[in-house]
Amino acid sequence: MKTKHAKTLKAIFTKPTLASLVFSDIEALVIALGGEIIEGSGSRMAFILNGKRMDAHRPHPGKEAKRYQVENIRDWFLTMGIQQ
Repeated sequence: MKTKHAKTLKAIFTKPTLASLVFSDIEALVIALGGEIIEGSGSRMAFILNGKRMDAHRPHPGKEAKRYQVENIRDWFLTMGIQQ
């Protein structure tokens, strides 16, 4: 895992939850962990990692993930035993 991915993982687990995390950095982290991204229609997409799926919407018009999205990703990581 590159340093940038490690920083993104640390940011996901930061409390209070950050609203300045760039969504594409989260996508890059999932790919670095061995996951994949499935494109849906519009802004819909799905993360698949360790056989578990999480559906999400890319933020628009901005690029930062909303707090609830970061919290959902944090919870998803915790169900798979991924921690900072």
